[in-house]
Amino acid sequence: MVKDIGKIPKNKTTDIVIRIDEFRGKKGLTIREYVTSIKYTGFTRAGIRIPAEEFLNFRDIINSIDINEFSQKSEEESEEKTKEETEDKEEISKKGKNKEEKNKEESEED
Repeated sequence: MVKDIGKIPKNKTTDIVIRIDEFRGKKGLTIREYVTSIKYTGFTRAGIRIPAEEFLNFRDIINSIDINEFSQKSEEESEEKTKEETEDKEEISKKGKNKEEKNKEESEED
């Protein structure tokens, strides 16, 4: 018994497939990568299986995720990137000033 629930594209050759299936006589939810390429087509080892008896717990955990967490993460990443860029610019500026001072000192010595 296999029931495909859906799939999410990961990249050109890989989808994440969600399905209800049976493994060793036990039902569960499988979330696994499916690859379509010249060398291999089929499911990979990458994935997870949630036993049927743990599905409600899994669903509660997934449903507890606030969708805004994703947008906040993006904002935090943008702020961190901006901070790093500012620090890089300051470092470059300091190096430039140090070089100018060194050139000035050398010209004064002449």
